[in-house]
Amino acid sequence: MRIALDAMGGDDAPEQIVAGAIEAIEHLSSDDELILVGPEETVEAHLPPAGSRRGKISVFHAPDVIGMDAAPIESLRKKPKSSIAVLAKLAKRGQVDAVISAGNTGACVAAFQMRMRNLPGVVRPGIAVVFPTPDGPVTICDVGANIACKPIHLYQYGAMASVYSKNLLGIENPRVGLMSIGSEDAKGNELVKKALEMMKSDSNMNFVGNVEGKDIFSGACEVVITEGFVGNVILKLTESLVDGLFRAIRDELMEEKLQLAMEFKPVMKRIYTKYDYSEYGGALLLGVNGTAVICHGSSQSKMIKNAILASKRFDTKKINDRIVEYLSGTSAGTTDE
Repeated sequence: MRIALDAMGGDDAPEQIVAGAIEAIEHLSSDDELILVGPEETVEAHLPPAGSRRGKISVFHAPDVIGMDAAPIESLRKKPKSSIAVLAKLAKRGQVDAVISAGNTGACVAAFQMRMRNLPGVVRPGIAVVFPTPDGPVTICDVGANIACKPIHLYQYGAMASVYSKNLLGIENPRVGLMSIGSEDAKGNELVKKALEMMKSDSNMNFVGNVEGKDIFSGACEVVITEGFVGNVILKLTESLVDGLFRAIRDELMEEKLQLAMEFKPVMKRIYTKYDYSEYGGALLLGVNGTAVICHGSSQSKMIKNAILASKRFDTKKINDRIVEYLSGTSAGTTDE
């Protein structure tokens, strides 16, 4: 499998991107290839000399970089040789089987959708992220690709995320919930109410109705559907809350007694590892005709490594084929309303 990485995407690029690629080598098969996309001299300076540690890593020259705070569409137009734009072009030409970036999310979504196109039947792609919870992994879609949703988009996110949860996470019949301000059918805005009816009409979807924010960690469902604005707020709030909670516990233990803190250190480490979202390796852009993984801007080498491995699992499990099969077998989402 040929996997291309945006070597210049993220707050700590290219160091952490290159390090993640090197860490992934030992977990890949002999016929896998990693292509780092970015300014050749810059990227090569962070790579070891050709040899066993470097493995099958090559560099594809892309002289320009789109900043994390840059306007996505305008930047893609002005910088056609940026690492993100080149990634998308490589995928379009069939030169790579998967693309991964921790760069500007808006630019990634725009470039991948424009170049790779959507899967047959998919109206808009959505970013699916996995939340570790006490009751198992919960997939949330969308977390930032689409902030101007229509009911059909939310319905299709439910279908795609359900396929993802079943075939990639191993959940036999994932329950799908629609994010709202109350569990009753009458709650929510017009978008939520119309999407609710579409989801209820699909007998193939294990739809449990509206859910609230508290239900993400309560075991109410394995898939949560929302539009990108709310999803992105949920994602970043949760990340910050988890990090703050661990710091607070650590500080309280240290305040109480150093010995107590040392005794609890292995327990805290196990808990942190269990709920570390980086273990899932970024978020898949569901609905594009190919494999595209979007990572957090602050991604370190561990997440990049796991993103590479996640892209392999996605491709191996033929998730896109299963999404097309699901959507072609239902009439619930055949109109762009």
